[in-house]
Amino acid sequence: MGKRKLGALEKVEADLPNLQQKIRRDPPSYVEDFRAQYYQYESHREIFMAAPSSSTEAGIISLRDLIDFISHVADCYPDITKEFPQQLIEMLTQHHTVLEPELREKIVGSLVLLRKKDIIDSITLLHTLFPILVSTPSKTLRELLYQKIISDLRASNAKAQNHKLNRTMQTVLYNLVTSDRTSSKGLWAVKITRELWKRQIWTEAKAVEVMKEACLADNEKVIVGGVRFFLGGDKEREEMEDESSDDDVIDVGRVKHQLGINKKKRKKVRQVEKAIATVKKKERKKKQQPHILNFSALHLLHDSQGFVENLFSKHLQNTKSKLNLEQRLLVLQLVSRLVGLHKLILMQLYSYFQKFLTPKQPSVTSFLASLAQSTHNLVPPDVIEPLVQKIANEFVSEASAAEVASAGLNAIREICVRQPLAMNETLLQDLVMYRKSKDKGVMMAAKGLLALYRDVGPEMLRTRDRGKEAAMGLRSGEKKPIRFGEEAPGEIEGIELLEKWKEEERRKKRLEKGLPSDAEDEDEEDEDEVAGWANWDVEEDDSDDSGGWIDVQSDVEIEISDSDDDDEPPSKKAKQETDDDKADGEQKEEGKEEKGISKLATTRILTPADLAKLHELRSQAAVAAHLPGSKSKRIQQAAQTHASRHIDDPLTAAEIEGLAALSKGKATKEEKIAHAKEMKTDREEFKSKAARKKQRKEEQGKSTTNREKARKKNFLMTLGKAKKKGKRSLVETRRVLKAHHERQKRGGKLGNYR
Repeated sequence: MGKRKLGALEKVEADLPNLQQKIRRDPPSYVEDFRAQYYQYESHREIFMAAPSSSTEAGIISLRDLIDFISHVADCYPDITKEFPQQLIEMLTQHHTVLEPELREKIVGSLVLLRKKDIIDSITLLHTLFPILVSTPSKTLRELLYQKIISDLRASNAKAQNHKLNRTMQTVLYNLVTSDRTSSKGLWAVKITRELWKRQIWTEAKAVEVMKEACLADNEKVIVGGVRFFLGGDKEREEMEDESSDDDVIDVGRVKHQLGINKKKRKKVRQVEKAIATVKKKERKKKQQPHILNFSALHLLHDSQGFVENLFSKHLQNTKSKLNLEQRLLVLQLVSRLVGLHKLILMQLYSYFQKFLTPKQPSVTSFLASLAQSTHNLVPPDVIEPLVQKIANEFVSEASAAEVASAGLNAIREICVRQPLAMNETLLQDLVMYRKSKDKGVMMAAKGLLALYRDVGPEMLRTRDRGKEAAMGLRSGEKKPIRFGEEAPGEIEGIELLEKWKEEERRKKRLEKGLPSDAEDEDEEDEDEVAGWANWDVEEDDSDDSGGWIDVQSDVEIEISDSDDDDEPPSKKAKQETDDDKADGEQKEEGKEEKGISKLATTRILTPADLAKLHELRSQAAVAAHLPGSKSKRIQQAAQTHASRHIDDPLTAAEIEGLAALSKGKATKEEKIAHAKEMKTDREEFKSKAARKKQRKEEQGKSTTNREKARKKNFLMTLGKAKKKGKRSLVETRRVLKAHHERQKRGGKLGNYR
């Protein structure tokens, strides 16, 4: 009896794939067959639900096959299978701990398939899978559920942002982190959020709030996961975007070239057609989709001041914190980056650094980098000056090792770039003397500090150390002492280059006309402005109200008088008020010029021609900055590079170490070679014609000739053939030459040429 039942079961299993194909072709004709299989599924399910742990192997196999069959054709009979999704959900949620692994995987896969067929929605699927992901002890099931959740969220946001689903999921993750801060379950919220952030699916502030709460958790793994997200999540997203853009590039010309060389097959032709279609599809998608604004997670934080205070008091100041030194350093890096980026005020942070600023402290360069990052121009100099003094006393002395002294000088320079007022004259003059050191790292660090203060505070240097430009600037009044809290006025980048170019062009035109070059002519400026707008093509406005430009005289005062007599001269009081206003205007203009605001930016609207020329001048200046120049010019450019470093970029311990990181075995050979290549200029223009031809052939995917291959062949590989060739008889030589002649006639060994 048992054998007969087993044979019937095998027959049913064999018929299920055929029945599935038949139902797909004509569902109404096979409704009774499907109903019979569905009844069989229900009976197997009832037996399993009554005793999940005592089910037979044959019953589990048949139940698994029936679930697979019904899930594939459930959309054909929605009335019969309306209870099927809920039954699978109950089976998985109630008995996922005792389910057989293959049956459990099949149920999860069937639920995902039902989601793809729109029988259940994403919210139902995620509400089913996520609680099991958090609570199950099975590692394989956790990996499967995590993969399915990420895949479903990616698919739901593929065509457009599914804001409802995203908000629901983010709320679930937020509640998971905040409900129990001591539990490690919040790590799943960190993993899911970080993965979706990296793939640019979640880019809003709600996801950042989830990671913010993770940073304030009590579990060490959750804290580190949240902190690492803020420190490296944006970099991961950029790398992911670069990799995807590199993978998308398909060289159609290379594929066609290979098709022309190799033997033509239908498979190769289909591959070329598929590649061309893929390229066209991606180009269309790029044109249709708008560019996503990728804001940094650090910029999307709400109440960054409160977050930094909580983070500092909970994990750094708290003596009961369970974080080790490495984890505390990560938290400190996040706190310092937020303080420097948003210019926050956290006075107790700087006193916290006091005990760590010694050369014997492990990872001391990381502490120095964090201190420099947390400094900005709104921090009182009285708070930073004791720290700078301690670094100088502990690190920079004649008895210190060269690596220690260079690290100290680099740290002081990075602090003073952000707050120049933290340095006093006596200490600065002592530190500048280290530019005569025999060690290259110490010498470069001291020269970097000297170049910085020649630019921002030359009055603090000795007369002989100021340099020609700084001394001339002090005498002329261009270089003025920095005041605490003073912000540089915002300007268009490179506007001074455009102003200088316009002045030179104006002088050339006046000299050509035989006029004095120093005089100013308003008519010439108006002509230039009209010429700048001449070739500007603008789309016509569809509105009927637009009647073109309206000429408005900005310099003429409009007087409103109650009297009807317009010929009456203005009174003395009105004249006096007008003169006072003009004087005030001149004072304001002088004040603007004193503060460094460009006259061109405040008196004229830049035309499209001006903007094009401005872009050209910026490019020329950028190229000129990278050209080799004098030694003092290179030092000044290095100081300007440090000062103009983007505020979002982190300061690393390697930058504090300087040349010491590349010496005495701290860097590998590959790292030293890479560093040397970075310092070299591009030598593309010095390549020979043969080298350029070889590079061009490699880029196009072309092969080398037999003669080029023979040059590269090892001599010992050709030695045996050469010896054998010398011992040939006349008959053998004739046979070889005849075969070679016939091969040439038919177009090579395979006869490829026609």
